[in-house]
Amino acid sequence: MITSLDFSIVSLMIFAVGLFGILFNKKNLLIMLMSIEIILLGANMNFVGFAATSGEPEGMIYSLLILTVAAAEAAIALAILVLYFRNRQSINVDKVSDLKG
Repeated sequence: MITSLDFSIVSLMIFAVGLFGILFNKKNLLIMLMSIEIILLGANMNFVGFAATSGEPEGMIYSLLILTVAAAEAAIALAILVLYFRNRQSINVDKVSDLKG
């Protein structure tokens, strides 16, 4: 039987992968965006795991809300990245400071 500790361990590993993706990648905005999505998925797995082991549906409801916000965030961020790439021909983090008005 799967316990809440198992869910927490896997969730922590997924969260750590996303956190390392942000901390150790300072050049590519797309990889940073994907790392943020991985962090959100790790948190969602924790909510779903505790909801599944406790029998309460609130964790799954919170997970659906987080997934909805993450999808909207990803769509907006990808649209901004596409427009930025069209203008600058690069998605390098170092060159984003050129956008200051």
